Amino acid sequence: MEKPIVISDSNFDQIVLQAKTPVLVDFWALWCRPCLMIAPILDELVEEYNGKVSIARLDVDQNPKTAAKYGIMSIPTLLIFKNGKPVSHIVGFRPKGEMKRNLDAALD
Repeated sequence: MEKPIVISDSNFDQIVLQAKTPVLVDFWALWCRPCLMIAPILDELVEEYNGKVSIARLDVDQNPKTAAKYGIMSIPTLLIFKNGKPVSHIVGFRPKGEMKRNLDAALD
């Protein structure tokens, strides 16, 4: 089973900003309970959107530079990037259907 891409401050620009397809980035931390609840949903979305959208995870504790750059104040925060720019912003645990609506909008 495919998993989200693990990204860091050092490879964020290459993997997210230069991507040819939209990228959902999950800003999370190991101690964050809602972040852990989102993880299985992201695993499912990786399969469902394979080839259309990339799903990536960035641990904010280990990568504070990128989290600060995008003003991440609460986690989980999910940003969807398209053409190198954030086009959707989801804060907190949300149901899978809401995440899919945001991803589908980014594909239009």
